[in-house]
Amino acid sequence: MTTSYTLRSASPAKSRADVVVVGVLSTPKGPKIATGGEDVAKAYGRKFAPLLATLGVKGKAGELVKVPTGGTIGAPVLVLAGLGDSITPDAVRRAAGGAARTVTNAASVAVALPADSPELVRAVTEGYELGGYAFTTYKKATADDAPGDVVVLSPGARRKESVLAFDEAQIVSRAVAKTRDWVNTPPGDLTPPAFADAAVASAKEWSKGRGGPKVTVKVLDEERLAELGCGGILGVGQGSAAPPRLVEITYSPKDARCHLALVGKGITFDSGGLTIKPAASMHEMKSDMGGAAAVIQATYAIAALGLPIRVSTFAAMAENMVSGSSVRPGDVLTQYGGTTVEVLNTDAEGRLVLADALGRAVETEPDVLLDVATLTGHMVLALGDRVAGVMGTDEIVQGVLAASEVAGEDHWAMPIPDGMVDRIKGSKVADLAQHDWVRWGGGLFAGAFLREFTGGLPWAHLDIAGTAFNSGGPRGHLTSGGTGWAVATLVDYARALSKDD
Repeated sequence: MTTSYTLRSASPAKSRADVVVVGVLSTPKGPKIATGGEDVAKAYGRKFAPLLATLGVKGKAGELVKVPTGGTIGAPVLVLAGLGDSITPDAVRRAAGGAARTVTNAASVAVALPADSPELVRAVTEGYELGGYAFTTYKKATADDAPGDVVVLSPGARRKESVLAFDEAQIVSRAVAKTRDWVNTPPGDLTPPAFADAAVASAKEWSKGRGGPKVTVKVLDEERLAELGCGGILGVGQGSAAPPRLVEITYSPKDARCHLALVGKGITFDSGGLTIKPAASMHEMKSDMGGAAAVIQATYAIAALGLPIRVSTFAAMAENMVSGSSVRPGDVLTQYGGTTVEVLNTDAEGRLVLADALGRAVETEPDVLLDVATLTGHMVLALGDRVAGVMGTDEIVQGVLAASEVAGEDHWAMPIPDGMVDRIKGSKVADLAQHDWVRWGGGLFAGAFLREFTGGLPWAHLDIAGTAFNSGGPRGHLTSGGTGWAVATLVDYARALSKDD
């Protein structure tokens, strides 16, 4: 079932939807119905506070309680979604996401979470759409219990800025959901050639309809990569029966105010190569293409939003496998542009494919260069699995952090210490060492390595190794499996960049 979303200004208490969702704040004096749900509290009157107490409702973040209404309001079921102690876009987005999974077997839902500003309208819409995401492609046919109609209730529903926020939120949600689909797809079905084909097919889907966004997609196969001298992508992919690809996407509106280049790591499966990974978590290495998926879908969303910004996107796709033709530790690869690199750890393959893609991106002469990759386990050790690392040019890093705050994706600035330059130039036989065996600072080493291929342009690297895949249970709007991390941040960065004088 395809869910239809509508923005309206109406009373939640009088709604005839099957379910009404309202927010609850945690206050020193006890739980309090948040903005948007006042009509519901009024309908219950004095008996509402005792009801909340009886049910044990606290209003804490993540709390979700279903209440049969017995005709007190128009809807037969009321869902109380905890917001914590304040109304913020993050709190609302997470509450909406949790509510979406709580509501089952309902034909219609009215969401009356706080939505009295464009920012909150966006948060409710994105949260509910993404919280209700499910990847069911490989499951037997089951009853679809997604609601047919979801109404986002907002007092500003007729305001142009609220309508715009609502429409744009659906575009971003669509891009995040598609990114999740790709990350969740089994690696045997999303090989580099299949991934490239999916990128082309997705572009056509986004461009359907009159006035659809126009992008140009070019796929470079292994023969073309060899002609160009993309030794990193070819070297990583040479151990696989599925040959590598480089997908290049261009969005060039006539009124473009600036030029953004995006680069993504697309390792469709990472066995670690001859430096093989432990078996326990290898099944999750289908997510090693999360960076490429994110930059591709972010590009399509930017185009669909009609942002006045030129975007050049480069998604390097390869499968890192073990075979008699696999790249060996000690081999020397020649990257696009001629820099030679000594391979010392075949499980540090992402930087090799990114180096070629960054070289291609630099030639387009962008104003800003961003790369996104599930790059290093070191970053996960440093920041955990809920925060991504960002490093690069100070001004660009700060811009990414600001965009990520708006997008509701946590990032943290990481340094590239001067000493890393000596480490990456430590090879005795090549221009650069791809890896070293110093135990600390591996994520920073990787950033320093990538910087060598940015041509001195304003640049930031987003290491999403811990955040692209959620191994645990769902939380807020983030479901289990692929999260679609970085799509919203990239779109918000592009928004800000297109407005920058």
